[in-house]
Amino acid sequence: MTEPGDGDAPADLQLTSAEWSMWQAFRNGSTCDLHIGDPARDDPHGQHLWGPERRVRARVVALLLLDGPLPQPGRVAALQLTGAYITDTLDVAGGTIKPFVELRDCRFEAEVVLPESHFTTLRMENCAIPRLEAARLHTEGDLHLPRCVVHSGIRLTDAQIGTDLMLNQTVVHKDRQGRSVMADGLTVAQDLQAEMMESYGELSLRGATIGVSLSLRGSRLCNPFGRRALNAPQLTVERTLYLTAAGLANSPFSSGMTPPYGIGIGQTPSRGTRMQRFECEGGMRLDDGRFGDAVDFENARFIMEADQELSLRRIQTPELRFLGERPQRGRVILSGARVVNLIDKSASWPGLGGLWMAGFAYETLIPRGHFPLALRLEWVAAATPEYAPEPYEMLAASLRSTGEDADAREVLLAKQRRRRETLPLAAKLWGFLQDWTVAYGYRPGRAAVWMAVLWAIGTLYFSMSPPPPLKAGEAPPWNPYLYALDLLLPVIDLNQGAAWKPDGGAQWVAAVLILAGWVLATTVAAGASRLLRRQ
Repeated sequence: MTEPGDGDAPADLQLTSAEWSMWQAFRNGSTCDLHIGDPARDDPHGQHLWGPERRVRARVVALLLLDGPLPQPGRVAALQLTGAYITDTLDVAGGTIKPFVELRDCRFEAEVVLPESHFTTLRMENCAIPRLEAARLHTEGDLHLPRCVVHSGIRLTDAQIGTDLMLNQTVVHKDRQGRSVMADGLTVAQDLQAEMMESYGELSLRGATIGVSLSLRGSRLCNPFGRRALNAPQLTVERTLYLTAAGLANSPFSSGMTPPYGIGIGQTPSRGTRMQRFECEGGMRLDDGRFGDAVDFENARFIMEADQELSLRRIQTPELRFLGERPQRGRVILSGARVVNLIDKSASWPGLGGLWMAGFAYETLIPRGHFPLALRLEWVAAATPEYAPEPYEMLAASLRSTGEDADAREVLLAKQRRRRETLPLAAKLWGFLQDWTVAYGYRPGRAAVWMAVLWAIGTLYFSMSPPPPLKAGEAPPWNPYLYALDLLLPVIDLNQGAAWKPDGGAQWVAAVLILAGWVLATTVAAGASRLLRRQ
């Protein structure tokens, strides 16, 4: 460095005119703009070569950041550089950078190396970056990377971001390990905004902690190179995870952000439409995640192969909004998840074999649109290729909690019918009989109908063929109505059944009435017991 206070660059640096402008702008806290005024030639992602008038050496940038000159009196030093071509590798690993840093529309010749460095705020907007290495990076304020194109991955493992992490409209390609963003153990104090982002590789957020919300609205995660496009087990989001549609400012799907970090009215998103849904091509893993407010899948699209999963095992959230497009392949796994409100629609869930939810617990169902009980039972059947009672019992409990007792009984009846399929032949036949007569006790009104029919048949038969008395002179007056009713009703004695002695065909009729009476009584008692125990 030069002598303290003079602000000149060391003579051996031999600054170019672009570097001298950057040096002076740093001392002023102003912006060094190296644009030439032609939008096509100023595009850092375009094919035009940038000449020496726009080139600054990475060692000069690093010198300003780590040991820059004093600011001019009354000014605050800051590196605000626009339209520059930064040559060689920008390496400030382990350094402490106090000035504010904002790089816009810049093109980097080599990777940016920031591991274990400390920044106040770092903003790199619409830059072309070969690779960003920033493991264990620490910022007191923001880390903004909107509209950047990163050709070989971003590494933010165990990074700590003091306020917001911004990746809106960023395009990230995979590194050598097939990962686009490696951010395991990342901590963001406030929001992680990655709206309309394009990720080509695995986006890894294992064990990450987000202090407010994580938004992937309108993003496209594509990983044809591996099983998962998003790998985020043990993710903690204090508020809401948004995997929903996004659109331009003032559109119904706008997140409310404004340029330069949102999408303005005059801009066109990368996929060329005003509204873009969240799209995931590949598997997604959110196992053991904790979400303070909600997980929102509204309008989301999942494109999976047969062996890929949307895995939500053991997540915990007050609200799950499963309102996306039905996956055509792959599986949706909700095993062990705990949800208070389940907001869903019938067209969002996969069919038979595509949904697993053993141990999935929810309290309240809030269907969006037409979702009758018949379709809800198909939803449970799709989740249980092999019989399991828990999904039926969970659905019944949820319906009962909202006062829909009749629907809850229908669900439990469906459970008994499904269970019957697993029983041996004898038990299956007994189950058919219970179902046919009184629907396993869940429709006790049927018992009264059957009782009335059998009573009428018995009364008619014994009116035409009265049995002789058991003991002559001791039998009560003959009454075929009371005799048939005494045979049908178990336990209750009307002093008729024991006074007469049927023979021949009357014996068989009496036996059928007695047996039918016991079957009806036991099944009704079983149903009443279930109702009393609130199953």
